[in-house]
Amino acid sequence: MANKNNFAGAVVLGMHDALVSQTGIIAGLAVALADRRIILMTGIISAVSAGLSMAASNYLAERTNGRDNALMAGLCTGAAYLGTSALMLMPFCFMQNTRDAMGVSFIIAVIIIFLFNCCIGRGDGRTLGRRFFEMLIICVGVSVVAFAIGEIANHFLGLMI
Repeated sequence: MANKNNFAGAVVLGMHDALVSQTGIIAGLAVALADRRIILMTGIISAVSAGLSMAASNYLAERTNGRDNALMAGLCTGAAYLGTSALMLMPFCFMQNTRDAMGVSFIIAVIIIFLFNCCIGRGDGRTLGRRFFEMLIICVGVSVVAFAIGEIANHFLGLMI
């Protein structure tokens, strides 16, 4: 019988991957593209395709390891990815200015990271602050790199949509 800890790992996988990849995608797109609708459309497409890929990958990994709860683990991973992505893309639905929406999206990511670390990770020997900052640094690092790539691409390609 599967316990909730088996699925906590699946949720962590989906949520953390969404935080890292979506913050990077959003940062890169917000720099390169001026139209929030294109950013939103691209973000939704990438979130759905990556969420389905994450669900399938975790399912296959769990099946390969002979675990009976592979389907539920895959579903949890995909749902966590899609839910986290939806929260991070939400500002682009309501805000006209893409840079402002990007800022709000990052605030949402920080809140997700904080709440997640308040709920998960007890007993691993690390404090809340240490877990929070570790995850935050990874997300910020990816976002900064993607932001820089967006700036470089925009400079060399001269593309403003």
